[in-house]
Amino acid sequence: MALGRIGLFGGTFDPVHSAHVMVVRKALDELKLDKLIIIPAACSPFKPENPPSTKEVRLALLNAAFDSVDGCEIDLQEVERGGPSYAIDTVRSVARRFPEAELFYLIGADHVPTLDLWREADELAKLVTFIAVPRLGEPKAEFPELFSGKYLEGEPIDISSSEIRSLLKQRKSVGHLVPQAVDEKLIKLQVYQ
Repeated sequence: MALGRIGLFGGTFDPVHSAHVMVVRKALDELKLDKLIIIPAACSPFKPENPPSTKEVRLALLNAAFDSVDGCEIDLQEVERGGPSYAIDTVRSVARRFPEAELFYLIGADHVPTLDLWREADELAKLVTFIAVPRLGEPKAEFPELFSGKYLEGEPIDISSSEIRSLLKQRKSVGHLVPQAVDEKLIKLQVYQ
């Protein structure tokens, strides 16, 4: 079966949380995607001084979070490539794999104003439509010239991975911030403490 509409959702997912899962479900439905590829980054080019947890830990948590979400696939190309993850490299790889597909790239709304600063921005703008995930309390920025994009509908949820790591470090419960399967894995793995 040819895939016509594919979404890409990258991030460190350190750890994955309930807002990530809600964004994926919303994007699959609202954009009528045939598939949504979740791509954990080896490390963010925006935060090179903060290396994330191991790929094994993040993959275990991602599998727990998205196991029950139809239409999802986890792609490890960025963690296997290592170093900072650049959208253009990943988009080209997916475009080669699915040459007929229309590609949508999910980003946090805070990245919209800086898209033209991304590596090979002109080429990236030709390959994907950007889908911005609104942030609580932040106005919607205009997409830079050359870039096609839109905002996901609905109200944003204010959950951050850094908040979860902080709570876990304090040995506090995060069950209200992560899917139950992720909470169980976090307890079992004893990471972020």
